[in-house]
Amino acid sequence: MSARILEFVRPGEFDDVATKAMGEAFDAAYRELHDRGQPPIVREVLANRIIEAAKKGERNPDRLREIALAAFPSHQR
Repeated sequence: MSARILEFVRPGEFDDVATKAMGEAFDAAYRELHDRGQPPIVREVLANRIIEAAKKGERNPDRLREIALAAFPSHQR
């Protein structure tokens, strides 16, 4: 699981399954945005979109990644 998403999640807010899926999604989305040199707000937007989807019950890392990247027009499919 990625520790990078954990800085945006309150302790105990999600179970291990959710945090693992969220971490995978966050890492994949950030890599897809070519993670070098991104401003901190990009990480925050990705994390917040993943967290909101996870709060609604989404646990599929691929779907969470797609939801996060939808905030960036150049990555919409």
